[in-house]
Amino acid sequence: MRYRRTHRIAVEGCLCLCRSWHSSSKWRRRNTVNSETLSRCPSDLIAFSLFLWSAQRRRHDSFAFDRIVTVLRRLTHRYDTVPAILSHLETIGCASLTNPVSQLVLLRIYSRAGMYAMLLEAYHHLQASYAFVPDTFARNLVMDALFRVGHSHLALTLTLSLFNHTHPPNFFTFHILLLHLSKLNNNNLNLNLPHIARMLRLMLWAGYSPSPLTFQMLLNSLCKINAFPQAYQLLALMTVLGINFSVNIWTILIHNYCKFGRLRLANNLFHNMLQTGCSPNVVTYTILFKAFMQSNMPSPAFRLFNVMLSSGQSPDLILCNVLIDCLSKAGRCQDAIQVFLSLSERNLKPDSYTFASLLSTICRSKMFYLLPKLVLVSRHVDADLVFCNALLSSLTKADLPSLAVGFYDHMIDEGFVPDKYTFAGLLSALCCAGRVDKAVNVYHGVVMSYHDIDAHIHTVIIVGLLKTGKFHKAVSVLRFAVMNKYPLDTVAYTVGICALLRGRRTQEACTLYDQMKNDGLKPSVHTYNMMLFTFCKERDLQMIKQILQEMIDSRIYLSGRNFSNLCKYMCRSDTHLSLLKLLAEIRDLRLLSAKALHFLNFDRHADGVQAKHKHQAEDNTEWNLILDTSSSEDLSDVAASVG
Repeated sequence: MRYRRTHRIAVEGCLCLCRSWHSSSKWRRRNTVNSETLSRCPSDLIAFSLFLWSAQRRRHDSFAFDRIVTVLRRLTHRYDTVPAILSHLETIGCASLTNPVSQLVLLRIYSRAGMYAMLLEAYHHLQASYAFVPDTFARNLVMDALFRVGHSHLALTLTLSLFNHTHPPNFFTFHILLLHLSKLNNNNLNLNLPHIARMLRLMLWAGYSPSPLTFQMLLNSLCKINAFPQAYQLLALMTVLGINFSVNIWTILIHNYCKFGRLRLANNLFHNMLQTGCSPNVVTYTILFKAFMQSNMPSPAFRLFNVMLSSGQSPDLILCNVLIDCLSKAGRCQDAIQVFLSLSERNLKPDSYTFASLLSTICRSKMFYLLPKLVLVSRHVDADLVFCNALLSSLTKADLPSLAVGFYDHMIDEGFVPDKYTFAGLLSALCCAGRVDKAVNVYHGVVMSYHDIDAHIHTVIIVGLLKTGKFHKAVSVLRFAVMNKYPLDTVAYTVGICALLRGRRTQEACTLYDQMKNDGLKPSVHTYNMMLFTFCKERDLQMIKQILQEMIDSRIYLSGRNFSNLCKYMCRSDTHLSLLKLLAEIRDLRLLSAKALHFLNFDRHADGVQAKHKHQAEDNTEWNLILDTSSSEDLSDVAASVG
């Protein structure tokens, strides 16, 4: 006992000496001299040598390892390589490098420090220079390091080679392997599914049973890539091994069913969970509540919320953030604000996501007078890029584009690295502020400098130019995007078609419309109705009939304004019977609004239809001009909702 106490005091004293040396003014002066002088400083080498020596006699705890990691980092900064560090340890008389226990401890220190490349370097150097014979523990450390530095193939090869050595794989070998294989699903887990199945079989044959945490980790990975057959096999294996489904297992299944739009099955799983006696937690309730609200089912969502409250569970900050966001999107902005005000009563401190959701609420409700108050309240929160992007967008929507541009400059000065949403907010602000040329220049700089920019950035600049009436510039931007083969989605194509139509370049719009379909993109309801609106104005019967037929084939709803335009067109045309047949088919497919059905009477002769809509056609001339102007605004709302 006396020896252990003396040994511990020696180790602690050496580490304290090392710290005091580096914190003293003498060390600060030495830190400015050359590397040759630094190499003669023995404190870190003595501390490290003593730590390796003491590891042969007692087991160090994690706290001691964390302290020696700091010493190792300084030695690495001074000597760069593992051989150099070990060589200088020998010069001060360190004899522990040939001891197997000290060799393993050296590898553990590198692993604890997260210096995985140097761990591999130390592993090979110990084998070559100090006759190191690795056991299963050492190979586990190497396998983990290989995965972390991106050499998964070598890690798998090393694991399989363990079966041919005197030291066979143990439980931790399989656990580490399955852990990393499951993490690879973000890249391409489908290629690793055979490896996972094989390692599970080898693990069972070796007599080891995966832990519930391992099963949970694998199940989550399989569900993320929609590999439900393999997930069901894993659940069957858990049942055979007698492993009870934890609340986390149930929650993973419910979450992934919700993610893939299978809400009914997710709800059934929730009730099955209750029947097995497993109590859902706040995360489970949050997932289901959000899924119900996103499916426009507020009644069951709030019934579920009340069930959670009656079970004695209180909403956490994440659920409150979801409440604010969902209530805002459902048009219940006052309720969303009340949830925010109730956070203090629940002893919850709002974070940047809370304020970002509240900014969205303010914009939807047009209560921009709350914006300065929100910014004032949020000054105590560490603002991240999500919140800054939301504030940048909100300032533009509040008709403060110049302030938004200034805020962008402030973000850059504060060291924020802009992403695609930051650039989208900046482009909208510049267009809204009338700085169109600057916006176009920024757009060209962004798309040519960043390779991960998606279709949203093209949509934003075209919409911004449309709103300012710069139709020709919008067309120029569209041509630039098409010529350089930038990724364009349906919304980007739609606003591009709108720019061409507003610039009275109908033929080019038709060509772009055909190109969109050739690229495998389906026109949206806005695309069809916008094209139909234009062709009604131009009285192009052939294109009207083509678009109507495509809308029938794609089951696209006919807007009320286009129905009115068609009625007006039939009043001035002798070929309205063919249109009546198409409208009849649209009616039979229930692709007309209730208002349109009220005016449409298919039992009467065409003259009756003409008489019914004569007054309407006369009154709609002024209204059509207003509608023509607002069509781009409708599209901009669609574009703003992307991302």
